[in-house]
Amino acid sequence: MSDEEWERFLRDAEAGAGSAPVEPSARARETERRLRDGAGRPEGWRTYTPASPRPRPRRRTGWYATGLVAAVALLAVALFPQRIAGWFGGDFGQDAPPLAAETGRPQEAPGAEPARRATQAEPFRGSPAARWADGAAGITVPAAKATGWMDAAQVAQALGRSRDFLVAAGLDPRVLGGARPTQAITLLNPHQKDVKEYLRTALSAGTPTPDTDPLLLFSRFRPDQARLVGDVVKTRGRLTYREGKHGAVEVTADVTFVYPVTPATADGDGEVIRTIARRQIVMSWDDPDKVVTEPGTMSLVSYALDMTNGGCDAPTGYFVPPFGRAADDDAGSTDASRQVDPYDRTAPLDPNGGTGTAGDGCATATRS
Repeated sequence: MSDEEWERFLRDAEAGAGSAPVEPSARARETERRLRDGAGRPEGWRTYTPASPRPRPRRRTGWYATGLVAAVALLAVALFPQRIAGWFGGDFGQDAPPLAAETGRPQEAPGAEPARRATQAEPFRGSPAARWADGAAGITVPAAKATGWMDAAQVAQALGRSRDFLVAAGLDPRVLGGARPTQAITLLNPHQKDVKEYLRTALSAGTPTPDTDPLLLFSRFRPDQARLVGDVVKTRGRLTYREGKHGAVEVTADVTFVYPVTPATADGDGEVIRTIARRQIVMSWDDPDKVVTEPGTMSLVSYALDMTNGGCDAPTGYFVPPFGRAADDDAGSTDASRQVDPYDRTAPLDPNGGTGTAGDGCATATRS
């Protein structure tokens, strides 16, 4: 560069003129050298070397499909748990995850279970009841709101006492062992003459009739015939309520109880039979200004029983499990009109009386 050109460069640089040459960066000089030597473009700092081929981008379609299938499966289990259980055998055993509480009438019966007999260690083995709640936890109580003559708090109390009656009548260990259902009776209106007469006859020493059978309301086994296996009774059902006559709060209970029992004299390997009782009881919590009643008591409107493996030929006042007849029961009746599923809760019971299974002249249970 001549002296004249150098002086012009200095003047242009000082004045900020764009014609002044720019010193290339080290990166630019390296690039120019590679292009001049035929080495190609330089590698980026995140690129792969020829010895390590660039990996292909991952396709995530498979993961999306798997997630979609899993979501559909979870939705199916949530909506139809009983049917899904039946497809895959459904025998969850003693550690089965519990079903969600029953909040409305089921649309279908529980799915089919493997034909596996109950044992002393697993009394609910092979039964849909394996996934039911224990005791009072299986009886759903709805939210309370003001109805009839009661405000919301009074309705809540009536619902609680209605469940107390079911517990005292169907779950009290003393009553299950044949004792008088004293606690349950204290919740009944003592001024209701027809019920008072029923209780007097049903709990007397005489032989009850179908209309005075205490099993219509109370679960009892003769202590010299049968005893409960373990201390768990499985239940499933719910309470509903509405305004009844004279502004009363009318509570309807629809609950199925599953009792695993063994002969009273059996040892640890004794036969286990499940006696299943479904009760539908309508209770009226009356306005004391309109109906003669006592505080904290209710009147019975109707009650019906449907039982399996409890006897049905001649009432004795106690459940009579058919011990020793399990093999005969397996054959069952081939007449579809005389077959019942004791776990099917899709239809209400006839308030004029339920049905029984297990003996001659009775319907045949399709499972227990």
